[in-house]
Amino acid sequence: MTVKDIENQAKQRMEKVMGDMKHAMSGIRTGRANIAILDAIRVDYYGTPTPLNQVANLHVPEPAMITAQPWDASMIGPIEKAIRSSDLGLNPQNDGKIIRIPIPPLTQERRKDLVKHLQHVAEEHRVALRNIRRDANEAVKKLLKDKAISEDDDRRAHTEIQQMTDGTIKKLDEAAKVKEKEILEIK
Repeated sequence: MTVKDIENQAKQRMEKVMGDMKHAMSGIRTGRANIAILDAIRVDYYGTPTPLNQVANLHVPEPAMITAQPWDASMIGPIEKAIRSSDLGLNPQNDGKIIRIPIPPLTQERRKDLVKHLQHVAEEHRVALRNIRRDANEAVKKLLKDKAISEDDDRRAHTEIQQMTDGTIKKLDEAAKVKEKEILEIK
């Protein structure tokens, strides 16, 4: 393994962490309807916990409403129950064919809770990035110890890995700031 291999591997892992962060942020609700907030909901589909989007068509017909139209009419009850029992604070209504999920405006207190949750998620992802940096630095140190690279290469690799980590953490923080602004924005 070369220094380039270690750097490329670290970069790929950091990109995966960023992708996971974006996915996690899409599940944190803002004031407007977004079907991504329902990603964590699992419906009991014949004894198997199944993602909501695999048992129903999800749509956003208006900014404060999500609709779920189950493919199997017998799933209306379990879908409604799963949404109601989630920690999203949503109150679905069904008319026998379709489930309407109004997205209530967020209270200031709920906004603050969501921002705290967002900051917690962001910190978990920062820790993951630092762990990737540590792993890459240890791999470079091992190459130096095995005399596969010079001390100059070792220093350059550590600097490169640190810059990569700093850049990714900066992107992560910017994404978290944008999401925080969205959460705190009152329409």
